[in-house]
Amino acid sequence: MEKKQQFSIWYLFAALLLIVALQDYLAPPHVDNLPYSDFKSFLRSGKITEVALGEAVITGTLSNDGAGEDLSPKTAERLATLSKGPHPFTTVRVDDRALVGDLEAAKVPFAGRVESKWLPALLSWVIPALVFFALWSFLIKRMAGSQGMGGFMSVGKSKAKVYMETDTKVTFDDVAGVDEAKEELQEVIGFLKDPARYGRLGGRVPKGVLLVGPPGTGKTLLARAVAGQAGVPFFSISGSEFVEMFVGVGAARVRDLFEQARKQAPAIIFIDELDALGRARGAYPMGGHDEKEQTLNQLLSEMDGFDTSAGVVLLAATNRPEILDPALLRAGRFDRQVLVDRPDRKGRVQILDVHLKKVKLASDADPEKIAALTPGFSGADLANLVNEAALLATRRGADAAGLDDFTAAIERIVAGLEKRNRLLNPLERKVVAYHEMGHALVALSLPGVDRAHKISIIPRGIGALGYTIQRPTEDRFLMTREELESKMAVLLGGRASEHLAFGHLSTGAADDLAKATDIARSMVMRYGMEAKLGHVSYEGEGSRFLDVPQAMNRRHEFSEEVAREIDRAVKAILEAAFENATQVLAEQRSILDRGAALLLEKETLNEENLRELTGAAGSRESAEQPVRVADVTQM
Repeated sequence: MEKKQQFSIWYLFAALLLIVALQDYLAPPHVDNLPYSDFKSFLRSGKITEVALGEAVITGTLSNDGAGEDLSPKTAERLATLSKGPHPFTTVRVDDRALVGDLEAAKVPFAGRVESKWLPALLSWVIPALVFFALWSFLIKRMAGSQGMGGFMSVGKSKAKVYMETDTKVTFDDVAGVDEAKEELQEVIGFLKDPARYGRLGGRVPKGVLLVGPPGTGKTLLARAVAGQAGVPFFSISGSEFVEMFVGVGAARVRDLFEQARKQAPAIIFIDELDALGRARGAYPMGGHDEKEQTLNQLLSEMDGFDTSAGVVLLAATNRPEILDPALLRAGRFDRQVLVDRPDRKGRVQILDVHLKKVKLASDADPEKIAALTPGFSGADLANLVNEAALLATRRGADAAGLDDFTAAIERIVAGLEKRNRLLNPLERKVVAYHEMGHALVALSLPGVDRAHKISIIPRGIGALGYTIQRPTEDRFLMTREELESKMAVLLGGRASEHLAFGHLSTGAADDLAKATDIARSMVMRYGMEAKLGHVSYEGEGSRFLDVPQAMNRRHEFSEEVAREIDRAVKAILEAAFENATQVLAEQRSILDRGAALLLEKETLNEENLRELTGAAGSRESAEQPVRVADVTQM
């Protein structure tokens, strides 16, 4: 990349003023210029204390102590103007062969002096200038860069990191679980390698490709793999790096980025977190986002101005496509959107194959089994899982990571770290045991519900006194009203068990109530599953890829009467789910009591223990079914 430097005129002006002030401060004291005749008179009268003889100038010290003798009136008058004490002086040397003899006669010490007319003056200016330049280069520039200002020399410069072919080692072999996305990007790679072949029928490569998907699914890795596969320079920059405190800097950086890419074409420009730069204009009228809008306008202009035949392709990634400006997403700019979603079971196996190569595995660590235990995991989650399993195996002194290590790692990621030092009194342990056993029994009894995989009363994480892990029969994408009602019954099964066994309710079901209420409210407001309210959606879609809560103060487009009906419907659904769970547990009260006692004894029950406890109830599903991590119920 070219390095264009800009020197601040204000800094230069200030440095010159300081150098002049320094010159004045370091200048020698005032020196009297004496006529040569006065010098001879002062010498005869004993007023000269020392002398330095140069080729053209005589310098020395004049003493004004005592009365002067043998002085002419003008010389005596000059002497009277001087204060008491020594005074430096200088005089122009004349051809006086008797001078040395006069100095010896007056007993004045003297010495010769080599004169340099230009070197001292030059050094007095050059050295301070060099000091100020070094100060500017090494201190001010670095301080500004560390504070995010980039210094005076980087204003308007792009902060893009360029990865050349020798640096971009990532290829499609390193990216797994996103086969559809890789197929979509094959055209981009083929165009970068052979532009003539892809343009022979009149078609053109998309100007921009937008990668959308949840966090951790490998969007950035996929973009780097495209550059590595094509063997072209890779310009990577985050959307937030365009916006600075200076107005106009973001637009200048956009221009500089595209200029650099054109010079090294064919090349790929990758903008990560595009939502930081491309947020819809006018969405926040009171925010004063003029700088962001200018930067976005410049990006739109650059996308309209560059020709794909030049060999520059723009890639971008975001997990919030719903907030992007519509002008970005129109045809001719980001022509294509590529979904990079969470992987299915087959994709998880492929991702695990990539990460497991770096870990020493035991014979029972089968990627198929591990993938079955991790539905809903993203690529980043799976990479973290493999690392946690390796650390757990290392901690227990094993030679390789086995399936038990991966299971323990999943529990640690989902439910948190075990808190065995958190001591509960006997009554609390009994309440927790009945609570978790209630979840498990309801899950085993209702149809279409994910089976209970493991229950425990060992405290984990923050505030979790126990947990129940369920496993689905398959990856689900649609759910009926009956299945949602059964899911709420499982969530409220712990609360129903407490009420049935002890006749009171506790605070342990707070998380269960929140999850069940969310399901019930979604059934009424989003899915149109309440007959009284009709087939109407009263709540808009939130973020498609981010699990963020909706704003509490959002404006609803319905009346207070409808809001009252919604509250009544949600309450009725939850009460029905609670009654269903209570009825199931009442019918199996003896199993509930035995299970709670066994759980108090062992602290953890697996699927085999549950089958032995419930008999045929627990044998409806095979033990090889996966665990749904999202359905962990914590007390």
